[in-house]
Amino acid sequence: MSSRELTDEEKILIIEKFEEEIAPKLMMKTIGRVGVINCGFAGEKYKNWNLIFRAKGDSFEVIDFEYDEDSREVELK
Repeated sequence: MSSRELTDEEKILIIEKFEEEIAPKLMMKTIGRVGVINCGFAGEKYKNWNLIFRAKGDSFEVIDFEYDEDSREVELK
C-alpha cells in the first residue's frame, strides 16, 4: 500500500476522531455545514490527508478522503 491510500481501518479511525473531537466544535460554531478539514487531528501519520464532509441532520457525514501534500492542519477551539 502506498502512502496515498488509506485502509478501511484508518478511515474508521479518522471518522471516529472527527465525530468525537471535530464535529462538536463545528456544531457549536455552526460554521461547518459542508467542508474539507485536514486529518492531522487523527495523528501525525494523517497530516497530508483531508476529510470531506457535509451536514446530515444534526450531525455530519464523511463523504470522502483526499491526499494533499500541501495540506495544513487548522486548530479549532
